[in-house]
Amino acid sequence: MSQTRKMLCIFYGLVSVIALIATWSQNLLYLQGEHPAGFGQYILDLKASGSARSFTVDIGLFLLAGTGLMVTEARRLGVRWVWAYVVLGFAIAISVTFPLFLIARELRLAKTETTSSTVGLNPTDLIGLALATIIVLGMCAYILF
Repeated sequence: MSQTRKMLCIFYGLVSVIALIATWSQNLLYLQGEHPAGFGQYILDLKASGSARSFTVDIGLFLLAGTGLMVTEARRLGVRWVWAYVVLGFAIAISVTFPLFLIARELRLAKTETTSSTVGLNPTDLIGLALATIIVLGMCAYILF
């Protein structure tokens, strides 16, 4: 496995773990609050404001596009259990399961890679990924704390 693929797997793994902690810490707080709300109220609260609706629709449509990518890539590469990633994306969080699928994809690609097909990231890619990571983690920290 190339160094780039290893680094991508580590990156995807970290995103998945952070997503699991960040999303489910909030879900548990919500469900165990002073006035425990059920799933029905949770769904209603997704419509509470324009920003909540925007994020809900954004994540929902990302889940849809991600599902299309996961299924077609899984079939192309022979990644098993693709529908488990999709179902768990709905049940847990797509921000948790999509990176896990990407790890499975990278591992599958590594089995078939040749020296000429190795993916390489240029400095602009690395800077862009670093900036995107800083922006998203900063946004998450602001929202959560």
